Amino acid sequence: MNLKGRDFLKLLDFTSEEINYLLELAKRLKEEKKAGTPHRIHEGKNIALIFEKTSTRTRCAFEIAARDLGMGVTYLDPNGSQIGKKESIADTARVLGRMFDGIEYRGYGQSIVEELAKYSDVPVWNGLTDEFHPTQILADFLTIKEHFGYLKGINFVYMGDARFNMGNSLMVGCAKMGLNFTACAPKRFFPSPDLVDVCKRLALQSGASIKFEENPHEAVKEADVIYTDIWVSMGESEDVWKERIELLSPYQVNSALMKEARENAVFMHCLPSYHDLNTEIGRAMGEKFKRDCMEVTDEVFESPASIVFDEAENRMHTIKAVMAATL
Repeated sequence: MNLKGRDFLKLLDFTSEEINYLLELAKRLKEEKKAGTPHRIHEGKNIALIFEKTSTRTRCAFEIAARDLGMGVTYLDPNGSQIGKKESIADTARVLGRMFDGIEYRGYGQSIVEELAKYSDVPVWNGLTDEFHPTQILADFLTIKEHFGYLKGINFVYMGDARFNMGNSLMVGCAKMGLNFTACAPKRFFPSPDLVDVCKRLALQSGASIKFEENPHEAVKEADVIYTDIWVSMGESEDVWKERIELLSPYQVNSALMKEARENAVFMHCLPSYHDLNTEIGRAMGEKFKRDCMEVTDEVFESPASIVFDEAENRMHTIKAVMAATL
C-alpha cells in the first residue's frame, strides 16, 4: 500500500484497509523499537511541529518518532510562529513546505489544518483540532487490538461530551473499522447530526452499529471498552466547570459502572485525566466543587482494567507509522 505524499487530517479521508495498514505498520515499528532494531528510514529529512495548543503526549510522540526515523525536528510553540497573526495560513504553508519534509499542526479549527495541507507541497498531519484527533484514535485502536486481538465487533462506549474531537473521531473510527459505538451523555452532548449520518452510512459497510444513550447503566451493558475524556476541553474557560459537573457527574466512570460492563472490560482515556487532586487545575476545581475526582475515579484509573498508559505509549508508535508511510 502506498500512502506516500498523503496528508493525515481525519480518518474520514482513509479507507478501512488504509487504516489497518497503518496499525500493522505501527505494530511492526513498535516490535522493532522494543527489539532495539534501528529503522532510520527517513534519515536526513526534517519536520516542523506547529503547536497552537500545547501537549505532553503529542509533542513527545512526534519528536521521538521523528528521531527514531532519523529526522530532525523544529518545534514551534504558541509564541514561536506567526501563523494566522502576522502571516496567513496559506503563506505559512508555502514557506514551511519549502524548508521541511512534513508539517504537524495542533490547534483550533479543522479548517486551519485543511488550509495548511491545501497550500503545502509536503504531507501535513493533524495533531489535534477542535473537530478531529485522528492520531489518538490510531493509538486507541492499536491498544484495543493488542488487548483483545481484534477490532471488529468490539462494543465501545464513550462516556461524556461527544460533540468535539474525541467523540467525533472515535465515532468515525469505529464506523470505519467495525466497532459498535455508543455515545453516552445528555442528548445535547451528542455529535452533530450531519456527522452521525455519515458514520451510520459507513457503519452499514463495516457491520458496525452507531448508538446514542442517555442512561449510563444501559450504555455499558455488554461493553468491552469504556472510554472517557476530561469534561472541560483545552481552551474553555473555568466558567463552564459548574455546568459540566452538574450535567456530566452521572456519567463518571467508577467501579460500580465498570462492574456493569463485561467481565474483561477495559478502561481507556486519552489523557490528561482529573482522576485525583494531584494537578493544579484538578486541585483547584476539586476544592471549589468539593470533589476528589472528575470524569473517572482514581480507583478505576489505577485498576488492572485501566490500559491508559499502554494507550499513551502507542501514540508514539502510531504517529511514527503515519510519518513513515506518508513520507
